[in-house]
Amino acid sequence: MALPPPSAQRASDPAADRALLQQVALGSGVAMREVYARCGARAFAVMLRLLPSRADAEEVLQEAFLEVWRRARDFDPDRGGLETWVATIARTRAIDRLRSMGTAARVAEGSAHEPPPMSATPPAPDDATSQGQDRVRVRRAMMTLPPEQREVVDLAYFEGLSQREISERTGDPLGTVKTRARLALEKLADLLRDERGPAD
Repeated sequence: MALPPPSAQRASDPAADRALLQQVALGSGVAMREVYARCGARAFAVMLRLLPSRADAEEVLQEAFLEVWRRARDFDPDRGGLETWVATIARTRAIDRLRSMGTAARVAEGSAHEPPPMSATPPAPDDATSQGQDRVRVRRAMMTLPPEQREVVDLAYFEGLSQREISERTGDPLGTVKTRARLALEKLADLLRDERGPAD
């Protein structure tokens, strides 16, 4: 579903909003593009405020508009305008992502780097193939880590353990766990940056 860059917002008209979402529910790509053009910039701005990186915001933006597509029949203009409805979906998706990242954030505590400058222009959410390739790169990069570093990342991301819990599980000192987590995340970042190349 390739969507164009968002255009300037228009004021909501309840009857027109309902008709537009009915067209989306019937599978109209044209209607979906109009929804994105009206609501994409605001939804993306919400995500940039809540999420730690532009990459997360881009991925969650796509998820949010897929949810808009699936839930178009649920839209009720009596409960708010189209822009508000889409922004609420975007905010909920962003909060869900933050919760899922919570354990990873605990592992990465103290090793975060300054985030790159972020543009408020949302991407066209048609890059599912690229995101799938990113996941493959992450899995491949994980396999290059030393076993003890990979274990720390696995326990944090997939079992949801804190650094202290990882220390208790493995019997390693907490400082060792923190060091392994930091080294693993730095190595993963370097590997992924090298694979993506200087154009990113």
